[in-house]
Amino acid sequence: MQPKSATDVFSEWALIGKDKGMERGHSPSVKQMLELAIPKLGEGFSAIDLGCGNGWVTRLLTKLGASHSEGVDGAKEMINKAQEIDSMHKYSHGHLPEWRPEQKFDLVHSMEFLYYLQDPAQMIAMIHDNWLNDGGILVAGVDHYKENEESLTWPEHVGVHMTTLNIAQWEDAMHSAGFTDVEIHQVASNDNFPGTLVMLGRASRLQGRKV
Repeated sequence: MQPKSATDVFSEWALIGKDKGMERGHSPSVKQMLELAIPKLGEGFSAIDLGCGNGWVTRLLTKLGASHSEGVDGAKEMINKAQEIDSMHKYSHGHLPEWRPEQKFDLVHSMEFLYYLQDPAQMIAMIHDNWLNDGGILVAGVDHYKENEESLTWPEHVGVHMTTLNIAQWEDAMHSAGFTDVEIHQVASNDNFPGTLVMLGRASRLQGRKV
């Protein structure tokens, strides 16, 4: 069977209300991710949530001190839902990785997005070069990675493409993109879950890309 588009699947989920379950399920990991990232930023930071779904992290970032917070998602119905819930923030419907933001940010947050791409490492490099201010922070979380054995059945179960990388490959993608001060964490773990894998790094125009 031909895999479905992830954006089509998430649009379907938005229409049946599964976005709220995603928000509840991801909230513990996102909370810890932002606790790692925000202390590294100055006051009044700008932020974008990449793969924003119904916009809950975009709104949370404002509560946590962002002077400007917006979201982007490839699933049209998720963006429609975000705009229905919230008229105060900007939500863009964009096909990634081709879509580009109109400005650069101090913080790019992403939860459960990168592995749906054919080449997540390329997207990480694009974020470094085109999305972040110099010294800005990327914090990205994924639950589908090689060391999380339960997640290895997800592509077949959900019926969408997922790029499966191990922890070392995710970390190498951060370094190769030019990020400095790279940190790797596993957060919100429990007896049945090794944790959301978190990649955190600082954009540096002086660092240059690893070849």
